[in-house]
Amino acid sequence: MAVSHPVFARLFARASVAMDQAGVAAHRRRLVAGLHGRVVEVGAGNGRNLAHYPPAVTRVLAVEPEPLLRGLARAAAPTAPVSVTVAAGLAEALPVPDGAADAVVLSLVLCSVSDPAVALREARRVLRPGGELRFYEHVVAETPGLRRVQRVVDATLWPLVSAGCHTGRDTVAAIRAAGFTVTDLDRFRFPSTGVPAPASPHVLGTAVAPVSPR
Repeated sequence: MAVSHPVFARLFARASVAMDQAGVAAHRRRLVAGLHGRVVEVGAGNGRNLAHYPPAVTRVLAVEPEPLLRGLARAAAPTAPVSVTVAAGLAEALPVPDGAADAVVLSLVLCSVSDPAVALREARRVLRPGGELRFYEHVVAETPGLRRVQRVVDATLWPLVSAGCHTGRDTVAAIRAAGFTVTDLDRFRFPSTGVPAPASPHVLGTAVAPVSPR
């Protein structure tokens, strides 16, 4: 299923290059470091993570609903150091069998999905018991003042101009509510300097799916 945002997609593709140069590339490397086996990347965008997967990963299924971004990810796939297949699909309905993935990677995607709880249930469904959820997201601020700003922008134009992006989602709480155990978590601001913006608070971490069946 396609979710077409051609104007946003073009702007995002350009901005992602500048963001990587400003420090996001290092976060992408941390995000996927140490992964192995079969990986599903949800919301792969234009494929900026693909170059960073370690050789122990046997296969990446990169799922992206936006056609322009998916085409850019397909163009990037042959240069990745691991085998990559790019497919259309939604975070809320992944084209993956139950328990087929050793890891699921979420990168700057839960801010814009229509229902984060459903997307996280899907991630848990496709993970093998004890599999890893790796996440890199911008999230709700820890300070009351910036949280108020996030509520205002999320209720006005921000989601409209940013393909449904919401700045104030409590993604870590949602991951825990979906049944994952968060084992590693780094909170930081990006960019790290200047006045904090609504999308400045970020998290990067690892969570583990339950070993026992639901």
